[in-house]
Amino acid sequence: MQPDLSILVGTMTGTADIVAEEVRDWLAGQGVASEIRSMVDLDPAVFEAGRTYLICTSTYGQGDVPDNARDFFAALERTRPDLAGVTFGLIGLGDSTYKETFCFGGKRFERLLTDLGATLLGEAFYHDAADGTLPEEEAVTWVADWFSAAEPLKRAA
Repeated sequence: MQPDLSILVGTMTGTADIVAEEVRDWLAGQGVASEIRSMVDLDPAVFEAGRTYLICTSTYGQGDVPDNARDFFAALERTRPDLAGVTFGLIGLGDSTYKETFCFGGKRFERLLTDLGATLLGEAFYHDAADGTLPEEEAVTWVADWFSAAEPLKRAA
């Protein structure tokens, strides 16, 4: 059986994995079955119309997507699939001490997916490592609000 939500993770240090696991656990408590998938193994065919996805990604280097997401992101740019009918949420991780590139990994995914026709559900969440809060705790608080806006998930629960 296919899960209600796929959480697609781009990470360098594992922080986005931790965030995704906490979000998955919170969603499970709401009756939403989700799976976590590393972007390293993905291609654009992962997106299916009528499904909801949650992108959870850090930012690396000069505002780049993490290494494990680089090929997936490039394939989306190159093949430009029609993502009409795909909905997604977004958790971006970054550090505001890098003002010019703060959360650009997430912002790049947000821009690309919407350009390809996908619909962003609610507001994207961008966590700032410089504020001293734990991203997994902040993400669970955000996902509780996001879940209330995510009709496809509420119907599945």
